Amino acid sequence: MRIVIVEFMSLDGVVQAPGAPGEDTDGGFAHGGWTHPFFDPEIVGGAFAGTLANADALLYGRRTWENMAAAWPERAGDPFADQMNAIRKYVVSDTLGDGEQAWNTTRIPGDKAVARIRELRETEGGDLVVMGSPTLARTLLQEGLFDELRLVIMPVLLGGGKRIFPDGGVLHTLKLVSTVTSDAGVNVCTYQRA
Repeated sequence: MRIVIVEFMSLDGVVQAPGAPGEDTDGGFAHGGWTHPFFDPEIVGGAFAGTLANADALLYGRRTWENMAAAWPERAGDPFADQMNAIRKYVVSDTLGDGEQAWNTTRIPGDKAVARIRELRETEGGDLVVMGSPTLARTLLQEGLFDELRLVIMPVLLGGGKRIFPDGGVLHTLKLVSTVTSDAGVNVCTYQRA
């Protein structure tokens, strides 16, 4: 399986709380929902629909999984929502009990995450897609456990917040394979390992 990381990102590299004001206020982050003025169904929505089209499974960190599992099941009836709800999911967590996850999800204990994700990457199948989950994305980038990075870069500076790129990380050379720009100035850039 290929590991594909998809992130909404500000021009200054922030990925924290793109969807809603109360989504993640860690560190006093007060700009939750910052993507809404730039969202358009064709370019931005299409980036996620295109990614999901090749996905065999989704991979989340606990906080992102909790937000997604609370939101998507009630959107049933929309083709994208139905696909989100039906696809198999993995959540990396030490705090969820094995009986606490639903939404077609299997828990991966945090201390076994890197090894288990390596195993998943070696299995046959479509893409294993990471949406959001900045701590998990940063770990995967640090470990070199990714094949594609799809950044949905919004024309906004947030001045601080969570980022996915590790400090002091390993050099990874990437190749830009596509870029699309929306009328609102959003760039959807897809990079693959060179």
